[in-house]
Amino acid sequence: MRRRRFLQYGTNTEFLLPMNAPHDAPLDSAGEFSLTPIGRLASDYPDKFGIPRQPGLAPSARAILYLEGACDDPHSVEGLEAFSHLWLHFIFDRSPTRWSARVRPPRLGGNRRVGVFASRSTHRPNRLGLSLVELCEIECTTTPTPSRMPVVGSALADRKSRVKLHLRGHDLTDATPIVDIRPYLPWVEAQPQARAGFAPEPPVQRSVVFTPAARAALAAHPDGQSLSRLIEEVLAQDPRPAYRGETEDERGYGVFLRDVNVRFRASSVSGNGVIRVEAIEPR
Repeated sequence: MRRRRFLQYGTNTEFLLPMNAPHDAPLDSAGEFSLTPIGRLASDYPDKFGIPRQPGLAPSARAILYLEGACDDPHSVEGLEAFSHLWLHFIFDRSPTRWSARVRPPRLGGNRRVGVFASRSTHRPNRLGLSLVELCEIECTTTPTPSRMPVVGSALADRKSRVKLHLRGHDLTDATPIVDIRPYLPWVEAQPQARAGFAPEPPVQRSVVFTPAARAALAAHPDGQSLSRLIEEVLAQDPRPAYRGETEDERGYGVFLRDVNVRFRASSVSGNGVIRVEAIEPR
């Protein structure tokens, strides 16, 4: 297999990926094909740490997909409003280019190995990701404009486009490049009888409590009620490294959400399983 290449051109990113394709597939002379982002995602998650490990686990998480280039055309999303959920195909652009045939999924405590294709690891041969998100609104304008409801704290808060998709329940980092959108069809894509390997059920949720200081910070925040829900949903997943969940761990952690830094501590699994939010500070 030829070596995978990653090239950056100005503000657009083009990924050249190896592929064993059918003879009639459109390949270039090097036997590769290219993926060019159709847009970028403004996200409640400025950093990788703290992002839920699957979509839908934090339904309050907001995002806006700003289409770009030739795809930034209201005609490209005509009829999309009839669907409640979408598949987003994206690039793990912050993951290293190196990958291994075996990985250690957090769901297995970060200690047991499985094949990379038996996991949802971000360290993949082609760094392609898939996320199921809720479509809340399609915001279209005749000329490129900022969103009337930007994601606070996002590097793309001032981004301008003609097409802006308002989403919820995602698991993507801020400014993630999106390469495709597909409508979700529950009658064919929801298979509740399917086997789920080493992840047969949702992860255990931990209790989240706020100190008086953290409550006061939320009360002073312009969007404190919504932010409080997001903090609870994210921290209930216990974002610490997987191996920490099995040991005594009273160290402090911080996770960036929107425009704040949420500082917390977690009790051990052998204790009462509580995550305590100690402070909420400007980011």
